[in-house]
Amino acid sequence: MSARRARQSGFTLIEVIIAIGILAFLSMLIFSAVSGMHRSREGVARINDRYHEGRAAMTMITRDLQAAYLSLNLPADQQLAVVKTGFRGESQSPADRLDFNTFSNRRYFLNSHHSDQAEISYFASVDPEQSGVTDLVRRISPRPDLEFDKGGRVEVLATDIDLFALEYLDPTTGMWSESWDSTSAIDQSERLPIHVRVALVLNGGRREAAGRSRQPIKFITTVRIQVLGPLRYAGQ
Repeated sequence: MSARRARQSGFTLIEVIIAIGILAFLSMLIFSAVSGMHRSREGVARINDRYHEGRAAMTMITRDLQAAYLSLNLPADQQLAVVKTGFRGESQSPADRLDFNTFSNRRYFLNSHHSDQAEISYFASVDPEQSGVTDLVRRISPRPDLEFDKGGRVEVLATDIDLFALEYLDPTTGMWSESWDSTSAIDQSERLPIHVRVALVLNGGRREAAGRSRQPIKFITTVRIQVLGPLRYAGQ
């Protein structure tokens, strides 16, 4: 009688196997849910980081363009000139290039021999560490010279871009142009556009990751240039 009751009150092998199977199934469901939540949180964090990166880049571009300028303050003997200013925008793919002079330079050290003048460039650069990835970079030289499109240091402004496009509004014609050159002999000589339209598109995720690509993130703004005419020592 005692042995029979012991056998009836215990679990059979089939019951144990079924219980283990149910426990494993529930564990798999819980792991999948937690893993999905973790991936979603990482995705949201990455998108937020990309929006922050894009907004910071647009803020920097806007600040530089608003303070763009040209100067005709040259010595009588132009062979003695040490500074030449300009504003040149070229349409390229996937990112346009823009070189210009600006008053937006910041002095980070009290005794640095720099002013608020600087040479700025925006252009595309291939990421040396990731194949097929293009970054938007910013060149700055706090000491303007005769070549306003060279020198200085280059820093990455936005990573993995899809597009960086610029358009320039001519104040005399009211028409938008995809290029501008204040140093040329055509009607843009020694002039600045009144507005610059800036479009920046960031890739939301890696394109080569199958099934994990995200929609690109677009930023568009129009910047008004404050000083349109070239600076002179005296009115002429």
